[in-house]
Amino acid sequence: MEGGNSPDLQLQQLPPTMAAVSMFPHEDPYSYKENLIGALLAIFGHLVISIALNLQKYSHVRLAGSKDPRAYFRTKTWWCGLFLLLLGELGVFSSYAFAPLSLIVPLSAVSVIASAIIGIIFIKEKWKPKDFLRRYVLSFIGCGLAVVGTYLLITFGPNSHERMTGENITKHLVSWPFLLYMLVEIILFCLLLYFYKMKKANYIVVILLLVALLGSMTVVTVKAVAGMIVVSIQGSLQLGYPIFYIMLVCMVATAVFQATFLTQASQLYDSSQIASIGYILSTATAISAGATFYLDFTGEDVLHICMFALGCLIAFLGVFLITRNKKKSIPFEPYISMDAMPGMQNMHDKGIAVQPDLKASFSYGALENNDTMSEIYTPATLPIEQEEHGSKGVAALPYRVLEHSKKE
Repeated sequence: MEGGNSPDLQLQQLPPTMAAVSMFPHEDPYSYKENLIGALLAIFGHLVISIALNLQKYSHVRLAGSKDPRAYFRTKTWWCGLFLLLLGELGVFSSYAFAPLSLIVPLSAVSVIASAIIGIIFIKEKWKPKDFLRRYVLSFIGCGLAVVGTYLLITFGPNSHERMTGENITKHLVSWPFLLYMLVEIILFCLLLYFYKMKKANYIVVILLLVALLGSMTVVTVKAVAGMIVVSIQGSLQLGYPIFYIMLVCMVATAVFQATFLTQASQLYDSSQIASIGYILSTATAISAGATFYLDFTGEDVLHICMFALGCLIAFLGVFLITRNKKKSIPFEPYISMDAMPGMQNMHDKGIAVQPDLKASFSYGALENNDTMSEIYTPATLPIEQEEHGSKGVAALPYRVLEHSKKE
């Protein structure tokens, strides 16, 4: 009897929690709690950033439409926006220390949703209900899809957690999957940079892909720096490791170059195109970097990975529909219309060449000739006078300037 019960007694002495953790490593409630904290911090940060940017934009627009001689940085609205911007960036930065990288990056769609809702709420034009629905139906559908995608991302996101210590980060940095990924990314970045700088390939996909490749390294270093700071606050000091300062320098450098390429893209293309294409490319490359460096999807089942990918696709579609509905910028038109000048055809007429009439005099200094004006204010003209070419093969001037006296 005692020999038969000895195996049962041995099994009862095993710690049940250790057995559960070894068999189901992703059902630790504390890890899900960390995921929820990181997701909430990211959503809060992106929401506050969107409000801050709209406040600063409102400050600029308000000063431009008034006779207030103050600069924008002397207004309370602009400083309030700056404070909220720093608070939002701090929230997003802190979120990387709690949740996996592949979960935090796609949540930047929240800022696009918030910007769309704020733009609709603070619109100054009055629309009829039918016109309003027709104008913003794509925005409503896009916001709904983005919300559904965000829910799927949080629910089926990766649940891998690791203490961001100097040893762990160094181990990931020299692992062969990440070294291979870095080699491919460096080659691709150099090729894109060559075509962009040397071949003048100023395509929006080329510029934003450069931004996305830099951004993938930015988020990897941000998670490392934020995680080591949080671990140091918890009691285990990590600031003495050289890898911390290497990651800090890489974070600042990649962020600066990323902002440079974004500025160049904003000078060539519309902001709505940059927002949608940039979000898709940056999210895809950042998830790839997180899966390679931090091994975010290690141990995840196929269902969770497929649902997470579906959430990303739905969020991509939602952001695309939201930005698709933005108004396109009106091209600049000169204050003086060219068709008001004598001898100039209408530039907006189809089928008519934009060419001055050679038989008429081309006037400068006034929009039209007025014979009733005083002779003093009569503008000088340039009459066209055709001359034959010289016999020696030297072409004469096709016109000559005639000086008009006051009597003429």
